[in-house]
Formats: sequence, structure tokens, C-alpha cells
Amino acid sequence: MSGVDEIIIILFASVALIGALGTYLQQDPFKKLISIGIIYGGVIPFVVDRGYLDVAIVVSLIIPISTIIILPLMRRDIRDA
Repeated sequence: MSGVDEIIIILFASVALIGALGTYLQQDPFKKLISIGIIYGGVIPFVVDRGYLDVAIVVSLIIPISTIIILPLMRRDIRDA
């Protein structure tokens, strides 16, 4: 493995860890959902690296669609409270 590959691995791992830390620290549910999306942004390259392109494509489609569905539901719960 070359030095560039190791830097890229460290970069994507740090993106996933930043997303996890952000999810843990955020109190606002909208910001938590965005932080969870950041976690997936760091994890997807590892899935692709293992050769699971079909899984990466499905996850890349499901995550934004589920986010679009969840955001209005969370807004409705906040308004009702």
C-alpha cells in the first residue's frame, strides 16, 4: 500500500469519526440527521474498496431518500410537542 492510499484511508476514516462525534454531540434532531449522513460519506468508500458496488449504489440511493422522508416527519413531531 502506498503512502497516498494510507492518507486516503485516514481521511475517510476521520470523516466517519467526525460524523459519529457530531451525532453524539448534537442536541437538535435535524443536525443529528445531517451528522449521520456524514458518517455514511466516510463509510461508503470502504464499501466500494471491498468491491461491493451494488451495496454502495443501493445505500447511496436509500440514504438521501430516507432523509427526505424523515425530515418532514421530525418537523411535524417538533411542531406537535
